Amino acid sequence: MRRITACLLAALLLAAPALAAKDEKEEERVKDAGDVLKEVLNIPDDIPQDLLDKAECLIILPSVKKGAFGIGGSYGRGVMICRGGEHYTGKWGAPALYALEGISIGFQLGGQATDFVLLVMNPKGAKSLLSSKVKLGADASAAAGPKGRTAEGATDVVMNAEILSYSRNKGLFAGVSLEGSTLRSDGSANEKLYGKEVSAKDIIRGGKVGIPACAHELVSLLDSKSPTNKSEPKSLK
Repeated sequence: MRRITACLLAALLLAAPALAAKDEKEEERVKDAGDVLKEVLNIPDDIPQDLLDKAECLIILPSVKKGAFGIGGSYGRGVMICRGGEHYTGKWGAPALYALEGISIGFQLGGQATDFVLLVMNPKGAKSLLSSKVKLGADASAAAGPKGRTAEGATDVVMNAEILSYSRNKGLFAGVSLEGSTLRSDGSANEKLYGKEVSAKDIIRGGKVGIPACAHELVSLLDSKSPTNKSEPKSLK
């Protein structure tokens, strides 16, 4: 019995560093998302402020790489973060971890690391993303986001899209279409980050978890850059 107990204790001790490393990996993912957004929002010709102020949620995907798009498949990981409150009019809340997957023949990234920032522009788009796996362009309308300090001159397609997407690669910042790709909640990663099984909807809309320490900078940045939702009230119902 003593020998068995000793073996179990040894196994637990050996497993502990591995489990901690997994948790740290998810925390780094959240921190990386905060770093990417901070850098993107400091680009002179960045996301128009009026669009940022009308976004209910953001999805930030750092360093999507290794031939991610084009003929080959893509796989990127990041976070989704939304404003709180029934109608998305509160402060920014706890992030849920998300994954980007899919194939897009029309957009070639090669082996370069590319950061993506997606703006979710209405509750319908947010609800879709929180409920199930979403194919961009089919389950949720998507468009390349306009750049500049304002969204003046943006097309009707852009203004009516549920999701606007941007990319940054080798210092170049641009709107980019991700149609055909899919976004889904990364359930196992959320469980590791929060220490319990919890859905993206529970995290973002249910208030089942608090904001983790690794997300404080990201949340503070958004509360500072876009503290108020300036969407038309009727669009939030």
